Amino acid sequence: MADIRPFQAILAAPERIADIATPPYDVMSRAEAAAMAAGRPLSFLRVTRAEITLPDAVDEHDDRVYDRARENYLALKRAAPLRPDTRPAYYVYALKVGDHVQTGVAAAVAVSDYDSGVVRRHENTRRDKEDDRTRHILTVGAQTGPVFLAYRDSPAIARLVADTQCAPALYDFTADDGIRHTLWRVPAPLTAPLQQAFAALPRLYIADGHHRAASASRVCARRRAENPDAAGTEPYASFLAVSFPASHLRILPYNRLVRGLNGQTPDVLLTRLREAADVLPDAPARPSQPGDVSMYLDGRWWGVRFRGGRESLPPLERLDVSLLQARVLGPLLGIADPRTDGRIEFVGGIRGTDELERRVRDGRADVAFSMVPTSLGQLMDIADANQIMPPKSTWFEPKLRDAIVIHEI
Repeated sequence: MADIRPFQAILAAPERIADIATPPYDVMSRAEAAAMAAGRPLSFLRVTRAEITLPDAVDEHDDRVYDRARENYLALKRAAPLRPDTRPAYYVYALKVGDHVQTGVAAAVAVSDYDSGVVRRHENTRRDKEDDRTRHILTVGAQTGPVFLAYRDSPAIARLVADTQCAPALYDFTADDGIRHTLWRVPAPLTAPLQQAFAALPRLYIADGHHRAASASRVCARRRAENPDAAGTEPYASFLAVSFPASHLRILPYNRLVRGLNGQTPDVLLTRLREAADVLPDAPARPSQPGDVSMYLDGRWWGVRFRGGRESLPPLERLDVSLLQARVLGPLLGIADPRTDGRIEFVGGIRGTDELERRVRDGRADVAFSMVPTSLGQLMDIADANQIMPPKSTWFEPKLRDAIVIHEI
């Protein structure tokens, strides 16, 4: 059963939230974050990416960055202002882009659910990235960005969410990227029923935010070690999350760029690839069905279809990202571990295939691979089997904004 808890969120003044809330800290480079925050003194990137308020020579993991994040957070609390809500509550958070709407429940999820596997993960984490967010949470004293969770659809939760949306919204704004963000506080009489409805869910699934969840677990373990008599209900014993029904979610492909061809010419790579797959020239940039990959090499798109009874493979090995790794990236391009090999770069599908072509043409990469999105059903099945997907297998869009709600610990 899922243990979600109401919490006393730190909220912005409604008229300021559009100036404060920002995309997640980890979907942009330092330069992109600096450009996004330029001329915006209330931008929350000054907290989540505090290195942009220090000289470029300061490493992003320098102690001064975390101290500055704390300073900037306290300054923003005064200037925005950011204030505690009137009571602990759940919140309903809706995102709308074009005709797509997804509506989730913001809550504090028990760290024990993450540790025990009620909250299922599908990716490994990197220690350096965990270290970064762990230090950030401890120094700032807050979880500033939510973990993005999914659950199998629940009519009971859907009814309670719909009832909440009948009330006036706390926030309702459209960001610069055209995504509309709306937040409601769940009425007090619906708090217990919503908690019970989530308790009926056997599992929650991390869609995005594995490092945030892992870091929250590490913070909790550290605080518990310092407070052995703690009850387990302290704010640090839960992590900020927004949980969405599976039917609401949209997954885009997570494409790949590779620098260098492992000492081969394009012609040699194509010859070797044809031993494992059917390869056709002048293919569309976006593959049309699972099992197909489009490859941009030597100025043109190639269609790649792997041979060999894909349907008979176990679910994890059947993923297009797994097939690409097992049959191309590893044996042909020499990328044994895509988590640590600096030659591979992952590009979210929101950037489109034009971005892949551009980076190959300007020499930042030598070959690009355009993928079919992994489905949420595949993700859940693999997580239920306690298996780990290859890194960067999914790109969920739209992204949740930081600072919509903040969870202080």
